[in-house]
Amino acid sequence: MFIQTETTPNPATLKFLPGQPVLDEGTADFTTAEDAAASPLASRIFAAGGVTGVFLGTDFVTVTKADDVQWDHIKPALLGAIMEHYQSGAPVMDSSAGKVGHAEHDGEDEGVVSQIKELLDTRVRPAVAQDGGDITFHGFDRGIVYLHMQGACAGCPSSTMTLKMGIENLLRHYIPEVTEVRPIA
Repeated sequence: MFIQTETTPNPATLKFLPGQPVLDEGTADFTTAEDAAASPLASRIFAAGGVTGVFLGTDFVTVTKADDVQWDHIKPALLGAIMEHYQSGAPVMDSSAGKVGHAEHDGEDEGVVSQIKELLDTRVRPAVAQDGGDITFHGFDRGIVYLHMQGACAGCPSSTMTLKMGIENLLRHYIPEVTEVRPIA
């Protein structure tokens, strides 16, 4: 098994490509070892040490390291943990816990929200997945779109620029009701 790695715009995050499917659909985000209990793969990665986050996509795993840890010191252990997981035959997820997607929204803005989700799914999410992250819809209130940033996008130095100059401009162009885009914590 050959696992490729790619840097991301976030220096604290590295993208691992195992060359086989990770999740059949959606994504899963784990910010603590306790959260990762639903994923044997994420649990192995946290057990390697120095890890503060694991994000699972359809064909990649994004790992966020602690500030006081160097990639050169933990990368071999992470590669080993991912390889051991796939050789074990264990599932990536034991349940749907940790899986994330768009928040539900109904009411008078349902049509606008549907357009927002469609643009996110077709134009935004594929692009940020290339960088090892994901952005999901969280809410819409009085023209303001609230988005949840995960994986490499969470804590990325360029995430504010991506939100304001990229996503906000895109949504405002296609959906006049959108006036602003804000991240949620």
